[in-house]
Amino acid sequence: MSDKTEKLALVTGASRGLGAALAEGLAARGYHVLAVARTVGALEELDDRIRVAGGSATLAPMDVGEAPAMQQLAQAVQDRWGGLDFWAHCAVHAAPLSPVPHIDGKDWSKSMLINVEAVRGMIALLEPSLRARSGTAMFFDDNRAGQKFFGAYGATKAAQIALARSWQAETRTIVPRVVIAEPAPMPTAVRARFFPGEDRAGLTNCRDEAERILAATL
Repeated sequence: MSDKTEKLALVTGASRGLGAALAEGLAARGYHVLAVARTVGALEELDDRIRVAGGSATLAPMDVGEAPAMQQLAQAVQDRWGGLDFWAHCAVHAAPLSPVPHIDGKDWSKSMLINVEAVRGMIALLEPSLRARSGTAMFFDDNRAGQKFFGAYGATKAAQIALARSWQAETRTIVPRVVIAEPAPMPTAVRARFFPGEDRAGLTNCRDEAERILAATL
């Protein structure tokens, strides 16, 4: 099978948590997974799990906040595969919880970059490849807007989802398809930073949640 005939799924933020679980689930469904994250070791572990299960992946250790890297990624998708069937965007910057008057400027800037500006840029870069294969783009809502101490994360995550919802409305009768999922609470590293000491026994396993989301979408 040539690269341009295999199904391609891009997972941004694929190294851990829901992103890794989605990558494994997509690989199990016959997609070649293009896995993007900053952590090389975690990506290599993901690749090992995918290959043991009989799937295939290409690792892309990149920072979604670096525009030139995302331009290179989008060009590679087009040149090597000729299109994109599925994009799951799981990358996020979870700024430390803080009262609004004490939000650190660097944390605010990084939250805006990763959670909003990088997403706008990737939508523009990946839209042609998604259109080429009548693909699907998926985003994940985590509504913390207005909750105390969630100022930086809540505001920028809400902005990201507002952007995705506008794109979804614009493409409702054309391609690509835009899906906004609402995952159940999971025992991720991000959630542990937000809720230290939480009893994680009642949280939904990431693999189970990934399977639920993929089954409802694909």
